[in-house]
Amino acid sequence: MNEPTTKPTTKPTTKPTTKPTNDRLQAIQTDYFQRLSALMTSPEEATKRTSGDRRFAAPAWLNHPPFSTMAALYLLNSEAMVAMTDALDMEPKAQQKLKFAVQQWVDATSPANYLATNPEAQQKMLDTKGESLRAGIEHLIRDMNQGRISQTDESVFELGKNLATTPGSVVFENDVFQLIQYAPSTPKVGSRPLLLVPPSINKFYIMDLQPESSLVKFAVDQGNTVFLISWRNPGQEQGKLRWDDYVESGILKAIEAANEIAGSDDLNVLGFCVGGTMTVTALAVLAARGQSPVHSLTLMTTLVDFANSGVLDIFINEDHVSSREASIGKGGILPGQELATTFSFLRPNDLVWNYVVKNYLKGENPPPFDILYWNSDSTNLPGPFFTWYLRNTYLENNLIKPNKVAIAGEKIDLRKIKMPVYAMGAREDHIVPWEAAWSSATNFGPKTRFVLGASGHVAGSINPASKNKRSHWVSDGLGKTADDWLAHAKEVPGSWWSDWAAWLGKHQGGQVAAPKKAGKSAKYKVIEPAPGRYVRVRHGK
Repeated sequence: MNEPTTKPTTKPTTKPTTKPTNDRLQAIQTDYFQRLSALMTSPEEATKRTSGDRRFAAPAWLNHPPFSTMAALYLLNSEAMVAMTDALDMEPKAQQKLKFAVQQWVDATSPANYLATNPEAQQKMLDTKGESLRAGIEHLIRDMNQGRISQTDESVFELGKNLATTPGSVVFENDVFQLIQYAPSTPKVGSRPLLLVPPSINKFYIMDLQPESSLVKFAVDQGNTVFLISWRNPGQEQGKLRWDDYVESGILKAIEAANEIAGSDDLNVLGFCVGGTMTVTALAVLAARGQSPVHSLTLMTTLVDFANSGVLDIFINEDHVSSREASIGKGGILPGQELATTFSFLRPNDLVWNYVVKNYLKGENPPPFDILYWNSDSTNLPGPFFTWYLRNTYLENNLIKPNKVAIAGEKIDLRKIKMPVYAMGAREDHIVPWEAAWSSATNFGPKTRFVLGASGHVAGSINPASKNKRSHWVSDGLGKTADDWLAHAKEVPGSWWSDWAAWLGKHQGGQVAAPKKAGKSAKYKVIEPAPGRYVRVRHGK
């Protein structure tokens, strides 16, 4: 769980030791041999152990003792290896790295992943007279050519047809982003517009999937004039863009344009994941300049305090960051597929090996799934932007240090951001641990509401109110620690979107007639219909 808000902000540097305590090692050995003995003397024990794992739950495994015993031995050995890793007396970050490496090896060596040891795949090959194997080889060749594993039937989806369909228009563009203004769905709207800032690490339409699960449509239906930043998918010609460019020419320009189009002095802004981190730095720049064109801030699964940065922290150290700076820090591109592969291997059984088995060993076509289509639609990042982000967030945690870094010519101090803040974390988030989302929220003063959603990074965030799934937790105040906040929180059925809509409704401003057309004058004229050109660009395909 989370540390108090006074916890150190630098990464630990203690040298690890690797000597497990004798008592813990002895207990692991004793337990292992007891369970091994039971397994080798009872076929029923093997079936019992494997039936609880979906990789080995099919009859082809359970009804054939050699295969069920093999699977049970794999599970037993895997559990023992993980337990021994936990027993090591090590510095926490070093142990986290070792655990990650061990888990990767454990997941990769599952007998389900190989034709010679997977009875389901063998049976299907016999039943189809080799057709499943032929199809699997074709799928493998296709995926090798495209450089990634197919996770969904991509032929089913088309942007503007069944994804990113909320009506709107592109009303501004530059080398960094397009600004979309969405058409109103209510006769009156709040006088303050709402600007949505997605992460530049992904395409924006995770916030505008199919209509029933679109956060954009939900916000429009709540009586907001909604604007959204659609980041450009950079090629080599944008390879010198910096974090400063994304702030100055991106977020700050979008704020200016949205306010001018809506005829408002200020707006409400929502940032998602890295988009939230970027938005916070932009607001700190505005505060340093004495400007206040933003009334309220919403953060979805956003890190600002990177002291507890979750599983991604295992990839970050001085050598790695320096190497990246040397290779692309002055210019160049970090390929989107590299990032996508990294994120997939954070959950390898779900996002890698599951598809190896189905696509290649069984020759099956993956079913259509909108989130997985989005997940495969990766974006590049400019090298200078990416390396600045690595060093100043994950490595050095500089954003919460007053006046430590300068962005767009201004020393930033988050304490100067004075506005109502709504911060949301997801309870099972492995990218932005909810405790870290809470810790990040404590940097914005007493006008902050923290809400905890269920599920993970994406499913917890994109949890439509209309479907009334899952639940969320709310509490008055922030508490002294994340544990303290949760201890006093109340669980509420349904999506956190409803709670956010009620909060945002208090910041919409007075009701005015909904705009009859998008844009304003020649400066912000309609360029093309949403979702625009930038989001359609796919590199490396």
